[in-house]
Amino acid sequence: MSEPQAPALDAFRREVRDWLAANCPAEPDFLLPESFMEVGTDAQFEFLRAWQRKVYEAGYLGMAWPAEYGGGGRPQVFQDIVNEEMAHLKVPFVPNTIGLNWAGPLILAIGTEAEKQRYIRGILSAEDIWCQGFSEPDQGSDLANCQTRAVRDGDHYVINGSKIWTSLGSYAKYMILLARTDPAKPRYDGLSYFLVPMHTPGIETRPIRKLTGEYGFTQTFFRDARIPADCLMGREGEGWKIAMLTLTFERSVTGGQAGGLMRMHQSVDDIVALARESRRDGRPALEDPFVRDQLVRFIIEDQGDRLCASRGRIEALCNERPQALGLSAKLRRSEHARRLYQFALSLQGANAVRYVGDASAVDGGKWQRAYLNAFSSTIGGGTSQIQANIIGERVLGLPKD
Repeated sequence: MSEPQAPALDAFRREVRDWLAANCPAEPDFLLPESFMEVGTDAQFEFLRAWQRKVYEAGYLGMAWPAEYGGGGRPQVFQDIVNEEMAHLKVPFVPNTIGLNWAGPLILAIGTEAEKQRYIRGILSAEDIWCQGFSEPDQGSDLANCQTRAVRDGDHYVINGSKIWTSLGSYAKYMILLARTDPAKPRYDGLSYFLVPMHTPGIETRPIRKLTGEYGFTQTFFRDARIPADCLMGREGEGWKIAMLTLTFERSVTGGQAGGLMRMHQSVDDIVALARESRRDGRPALEDPFVRDQLVRFIIEDQGDRLCASRGRIEALCNERPQALGLSAKLRRSEHARRLYQFALSLQGANAVRYVGDASAVDGGKWQRAYLNAFSSTIGGGTSQIQANIIGERVLGLPKD
């Protein structure tokens, strides 16, 4: 496939920009979630699913995925342009985040032909919503200590146990599940990986209320849930290897995601606009030298993150520590967002205590909500502390102790 030339890409960008401007749905009369981790009402879910379906049917989702499974079969650069324009115009995010960005790329990378035919198209169209069953209530960040059991019984596996922080669990049709199939083996070797139909009898989800008052997370319970044996991905005992591959997609270490926005994102430009409106000693906060210094630091950091993807494609710039960019991406982005939103609150002075629903809240309280929600990204997919350990051990070569 030949590389598209600049004039064709410019024309495509204009096409996408025009389509998004004409088709972006009007703001609903209810509060939209900031990401898939806050989708807690039927109205929110149906609004976002309809938007994803519309984007997909227009050809702007999964553009680089194979056409034989429902994708566009086009070079990745076209999807990159769509993603950029979506972020620029601040259109709603697409809700099937786990399917589009983790499960789908995983199935395309190592799944069987039957699995690709069965799952990929439904992921793109949002007909089939996916969730993730990795974390457990009593295991913290120790994923390898997974205690959910899957016992082979003829043509089925019988699952018992519990998973927590199951985003979109209430709406999901399928789950990527890590479960223990052989407790006698070392903990990394006794795990297996399943693509589980959530409507199986014996599977129950219970919503979890977040600090923001929103829902989206659930706890999932398995009580003698019988799933077909062909739900096993790979072979028994390969669960840890497949889970680690999944996390490379989740943490953006490995490419292949379908595209679309994963969350509503407030940018550095939005913080600059807030600084213009905020007051400090009777003058715009933007005129304060300390505020300007902090904003410049955020702008430099943001631009550096933007350029990392391009840098990663130039071997000479990555020879010294070739894994550094990929393995640090999740930590850099999640902590940058948390600090950015915290700074936004500092610009508001006493008004920082006002939240969504307070008529006097700055910008309707969106900065307070964004700050509290930002902690989800510093925990999910491996906490910031875990990410720092990964960088220390795998990039810098530091000892575990």
